[in-house]
Amino acid sequence: MREPITDADREQVRRLHTEGKTRNQIAREIGRSGSTVSKIAKALDLSFERGPEVVAATDARRVDLATRRQQFAERLHESAERLHAQLFAPCTVGAFGGKDNEWSQVDLDRPQFADQRQILAGVSIAVDKSLKLAPAEGGQGAEDVRSMLGTLGEVLADAFADDEGADDGG
Repeated sequence: MREPITDADREQVRRLHTEGKTRNQIAREIGRSGSTVSKIAKALDLSFERGPEVVAATDARRVDLATRRQQFAERLHESAERLHAQLFAPCTVGAFGGKDNEWSQVDLDRPQFADQRQILAGVSIAVDKSLKLAPAEGGQGAEDVRSMLGTLGEVLADAFADDEGADDGG
């Protein structure tokens, strides 16, 4: 059987709420359930809403993630630059082969075509991903221009269609 809520419970909830304790902290401290503490708080017109704190924490997290994305995009771009430098750099190619399966290697002026193609693919992927994480300056502006031109084209097409309809109908 549940114990009735006492004036002492109400006073403890009021005092602990004033100290900034959460509902669950108060419940543990006074030995009552969280729902009981909520009922007492509601009767006392107290709230455990943390809306502004949650919004501030969410905004701070969003800013932190944006900074981390920017830093990671920069590292990806640097990786792409290092990969690109390998395209025409001297390299050594080696493999096991022959009837005795011996190691042999050859120094080349630049990577073989297939390797260059793989390097370019890696560069392309790294640059693409870095730009998705941190768009280039004016990237959004370019999208706005494309959107505006698309809308303008639709309006002109509709206007032209209306003019043709007026000519046919007389």
